Amino acid sequence: MNLSDTIVAVSSAPGGFRSIVRLTGPRAIAAARQVFTPHDAWQSAGVMAGSIALDADLRIEGHLYLFVAPHSYTGDSLAEIHLEASKVLVETLVEKFLGQGLRPAGPGEFTARAYLNGKLDLAQAEAVNEIIAGSNRFQLDAAERLLSGRLSQQIHTIREGLLDCLSLIEAGLDFSEEPIEFISTEQALERLGAIRSDLESLLAGSIRYESLIDLPAVGIAGAPNAGKSSLLNALLGQDRSIVSDQRKTTRDVLSGLFTTERCQCVLFDCAGLLVSPEGILDRLAQQAAIEALRHCQAILFCVDATKSDLSEDLAVLKLIESRPTVYIATKCDLPSHLGNLQRSFGTEFLPTSAHTQEGLDELKRRVEDVLCGAPPQDGNDAIALTTRHKQVVGDALETITQASSEIEQGSEETAAAMLRAAYEALSDIETQPVDEQLLDRIFGRFCIGK
Repeated sequence: MNLSDTIVAVSSAPGGFRSIVRLTGPRAIAAARQVFTPHDAWQSAGVMAGSIALDADLRIEGHLYLFVAPHSYTGDSLAEIHLEASKVLVETLVEKFLGQGLRPAGPGEFTARAYLNGKLDLAQAEAVNEIIAGSNRFQLDAAERLLSGRLSQQIHTIREGLLDCLSLIEAGLDFSEEPIEFISTEQALERLGAIRSDLESLLAGSIRYESLIDLPAVGIAGAPNAGKSSLLNALLGQDRSIVSDQRKTTRDVLSGLFTTERCQCVLFDCAGLLVSPEGILDRLAQQAAIEALRHCQAILFCVDATKSDLSEDLAVLKLIESRPTVYIATKCDLPSHLGNLQRSFGTEFLPTSAHTQEGLDELKRRVEDVLCGAPPQDGNDAIALTTRHKQVVGDALETITQASSEIEQGSEETAAAMLRAAYEALSDIETQPVDEQLLDRIFGRFCIGK
């Protein structure tokens, strides 16, 4: 990544009312001045209204935002042209800049420059992408806390405590022949126990968040006529699946985008499972249903609460390879046998009714808890951790646990080496030197213009 280049890209989402063309690098301001004419006097920085020359005969109105290095998002000089124009005109403007010798920005290159120029640490840079990919208020709030540096602050505090403990252990090794005890075994174990507790709390109190390139899937399963299609329609708020009293109405896997306040997933209804499929159509429908359920992150198992004979449902449950996440009693607006149902299956069933909406809010909350993790007691403390963050924290936690065992066995030298490895691993979350391939993986997930 050549920081001496001046790069350009459209940084606004497609289809919006306003388009933004962003430039950053040594020539950003000079390039913007070649196409923009302010209505008033030129300013060295700030916002100016004016006209934009797309060619010799065409000018359109717009605004120019100027940020002089290092006082910009990227740390380099940065210019943004805001205009209300068609996609063709915006592309014409970008091509005009490319004709001046500017280079098209790669995915995430604006944020990568902000990281490389010290404007953001690595965790904050990743948070930018999480905000872009966020699909609801819960995820956005958590990603914004990540962007504010909350994770880096917590990791910094943990690393300081780890370094302090490590220095005392290594001092004891250096002066092992002297009658000086820098830290006792009990004190070292107590400190490391507190650090492990902090790391465990960070993992437990975080939000399981990764860019939703592939949405998690939630499947609705059960015997034929168990109320699956009605439940799907009620949750999606639309008639996605045909509802009928006749058995085997659903033959294919029907899906829809299910969005709640905290998460988004693909919710699907499939053919009712049969203990003994009859004919080729039943077998194909059953095969498609089981295959879809095998790859989903959660299963909602439905049983008609009005039934007294549950032998079919008990047999169908054995066909599902993954244990259902939520057991649902459907049609509870009618006279039901909920008590008998729960005794027969030996588990709790959530009473619901697609007709009266009973239990649907609770069902949504349970699906959210499965996909996003249960929200912490204090929602303001939740931080969005990416898969990379969780891997780093988890590895450090495991290493510190092993180091504690070595200390208990009297192997302080081995423990010191492990604690140093944990300290260095945690540093990867902040602004320490990071492998170039890791940077490529992180910023390659961004869209162009960010």
